[in-house]
Amino acid sequence: MADPYSILGVSKSADEKAIKSAYRKLAKELHPDKNADNPKAAERFSEVTRAYDLLSDAKKRGQYDRGEIDENGQPRAPFGFGGSDFGGSSRGPTGATFDFGGSGIDLGDIFDGIFGGSSGPPPRGSARPGSAGRAQQAQPARGANIAYEHLVSFTDAATLTPQRITLRDGKTVEFKLPKGVVAGQQIRIPGRGQPGPGGNGDAMVTLKIGRHPHLVRDEDNIRIDLPISLKVAINGGKVKVPTVDGAVMLTVPPKTNSGTTMRIKGRGFTTKNGDRGDQLVSLMIHLPTDPAELAKLAECVSGETVGVDMGV
Repeated sequence: MADPYSILGVSKSADEKAIKSAYRKLAKELHPDKNADNPKAAERFSEVTRAYDLLSDAKKRGQYDRGEIDENGQPRAPFGFGGSDFGGSSRGPTGATFDFGGSGIDLGDIFDGIFGGSSGPPPRGSARPGSAGRAQQAQPARGANIAYEHLVSFTDAATLTPQRITLRDGKTVEFKLPKGVVAGQQIRIPGRGQPGPGGNGDAMVTLKIGRHPHLVRDEDNIRIDLPISLKVAINGGKVKVPTVDGAVMLTVPPKTNSGTTMRIKGRGFTTKNGDRGDQLVSLMIHLPTDPAELAKLAECVSGETVGVDMGV
């Protein structure tokens, strides 16, 4: 992954508000629900999400800025040796040569000063004091991580219902969804990757969020277009509204226009701070298709005259 600041299009001095604003703008443009036929948008959305996850966490952001972790949140190897093929040499801070040509690590004359030896090279066939011990301190490699994809239902994502996934070894494990979960986010399950001399790698689970037949996510809120009858719109009444927590009854006031939006508090997605967004209900007047019923409705409102000012 590239530099997270570049991915979000912000400077390294950007504050938390600017980072969040940049993420929200990109997330709206790239959300999979709006780009079903564009796989590149989904990849970009995942990249943007991972960048935001790193920069929105003050601790991780500080570690990244100090060079302690990389763009994926993984610790960087110390002293700049990480990722080397150990086929060359470099000079240490005291001027000693670090030789990685396959003949061991030669720290030059620095050990002579530490252990009181002569300034010349050690006798042939003997090792420098401490060199074997330092070589033995090298940490054995851990096993590789294993990547998984997991589809989370829309309702589970909103309510943070614990998930279960079957791994390659046939075992099933349970994991929790993070607050503020979004599609493309990765969950790390420690020790469930491939085995290695330094221990097992991890299982890296990329989350996908399914669609709902009626509900649509809008950041931390949920939206729905709810049809109501003309009678309810005129006289008011109660209507049943589906939510991720089960159906609720919503009271529609009299003389409600089509397109009116009503709010049901705390029925949206769980935010990063643990609160819940809201559900926004857009009321849409639904007329019957049966001619007899439509004529009956017309009679009921025939006494009401509706005028339109055309400005002429």
